[in-house]
Amino acid sequence: MDKILRIDMGAKGGPKASTLPLGDYAGLGGRAMTTAVVSKEVPPLCHALGAENKLVIAPGLLTGSAAVNSGRISVGCKSPLTGTIKEANSGGQGGIALARHGYAAIVLEGKPVTDDLYKIHISSGGVKIQADNSLKMLLNYDLVEKMKAEYGEKIVCISIGPAGEMKLGAASVAVTDMETRPSRHAGRGGVGAVMGSKGVKVIVIDTSGTKMRQPKDPEKFKEANRKFTEGLRSHSVTGQALPKFGTNVLTNILCEAGGYPTYNFKEGVYKDGASISGEAFAEIETSRGGKATHGCHTGCIIQCSGIYVDKDGNFISKQPEYETVWAHGGNCGINDPDILAKLDFLDDNIGLDTIEMGVTIGVAMEAGLLPFGDGEGALRLIAEVGKGTSLGRILGSGAEVTGKAFGVERVPVVKGQAIPAYDPRTVQGIGVTYATSTMGADHTAGYAVATNILKVGGFVDPLKPEGQIELSRNLQIATAAIDATGMCLFIAFAVLDQPETFQALVDMINAFYGLSLTGDDVTELGKKILSMERDFNSRAGFGPRHDRLPRFFYNEKLPPHNITWTMKDEDLDRVYNW
Repeated sequence: MDKILRIDMGAKGGPKASTLPLGDYAGLGGRAMTTAVVSKEVPPLCHALGAENKLVIAPGLLTGSAAVNSGRISVGCKSPLTGTIKEANSGGQGGIALARHGYAAIVLEGKPVTDDLYKIHISSGGVKIQADNSLKMLLNYDLVEKMKAEYGEKIVCISIGPAGEMKLGAASVAVTDMETRPSRHAGRGGVGAVMGSKGVKVIVIDTSGTKMRQPKDPEKFKEANRKFTEGLRSHSVTGQALPKFGTNVLTNILCEAGGYPTYNFKEGVYKDGASISGEAFAEIETSRGGKATHGCHTGCIIQCSGIYVDKDGNFISKQPEYETVWAHGGNCGINDPDILAKLDFLDDNIGLDTIEMGVTIGVAMEAGLLPFGDGEGALRLIAEVGKGTSLGRILGSGAEVTGKAFGVERVPVVKGQAIPAYDPRTVQGIGVTYATSTMGADHTAGYAVATNILKVGGFVDPLKPEGQIELSRNLQIATAAIDATGMCLFIAFAVLDQPETFQALVDMINAFYGLSLTGDDVTELGKKILSMERDFNSRAGFGPRHDRLPRFFYNEKLPPHNITWTMKDEDLDRVYNW
């Protein structure tokens, strides 16, 4: 990956593409690339939907190679949802396709002077940008079928649905999977709205003729990849639990721990949790002829996804992730797996963040728009977003906007972004991450659940404040570095428990690029990324007072443990002290 594709959507005479050398961005990938470009080139006080913002799409350092689980892609910008810097991460084939074309990043900049909608086609023959208003308001699945009919089967699509075109705060960027379904999403922070503000509906990448990226030292790379693979396959989480039951294996675990937010964060256990657990979904998928074990991109060996089908074997959705099942399920009191799969598909099709929308529906239920447990009603509300009705636009703008519109006090957000599927009162380490993450409430920014609940990388008591600051800090640093490599974040389970697996990852990077990095260098990369993000946010007006949870977590005890959020503000303020 030796070049950056810059596309000025506001260029005189129409959008213009330029292929440029890496320059100052040499040696960066994934989140390191998106953060560096946004931090350096985007004015922090700009309007997120204006011409000054940029959307950066970047594969990781190892993406497109033979390294297992390295197919992730980062999408970065100033977030219209939070006002902070944002990196949203996705699986699918997009990162692999871009990397094998040699692109370290696509940078969408400027803003069209007309209301035309554009498609971008990338192939070995170059880059073509065309206005195509027949694509307006197409759902993601219809859009991909149209692109396949036009460009053939050997394509990857990076696209937005109607939500992105309407520039809604919950809009995602879809990436097609191995079956060319737009089922993988850079979901959080409204990145789809920024893509929509650039007038870009879809980026079509022709994969024909592309080849796997080759390492500088093939033998050392092969050996390191072998050891890394062994580590992932031997770990109980990455080699057993996730392949068998998917990410939703966490439902029963979190209910047992009393940290499963239910009915808009009123309770910590969902009485019907077993009926929507990973175990329940796997049984349904297997009995109906779907798949309980499936990868989101080529080269994935964890295989934590699946294919969910109806009673006749017809595709409904990919296996809904734990966060999706929780957000629409336990959080809203919906216990029907078929309804949850349909909600997942609807979110993907419209182009919406499933976490944001599930929490938003929970807030709407709190406001009395629906009773908790009304699955059919939830489907109708999500459909409203796709139609672009007044109510739909409110809901599609996220939980905070919906809470304000309907006068709801208990709105679980940080920096405007919905809180995910772990209650911070009973999983205090993840609460520290929610509060202090550079991107609003984001569980993936520093997944303290691993150590608080799963006892991976040691154990820190989830109910007590002691040790949580250090835990979150170290995991935020590690996560930023992993996000730069293009590796799936789930490798962290094995890396935290197995020093040899972490070393194998470092060895892979060294062999691929001809470097001699150490583990300390990886840590420093994570710190550098976070420091750039914090600097951007500071210049955008964010400070310590924004690194806080909503007040109801401080005041309301959560059953069954009946405790509140106990972390002190002054302790939160030292997370980034290193």
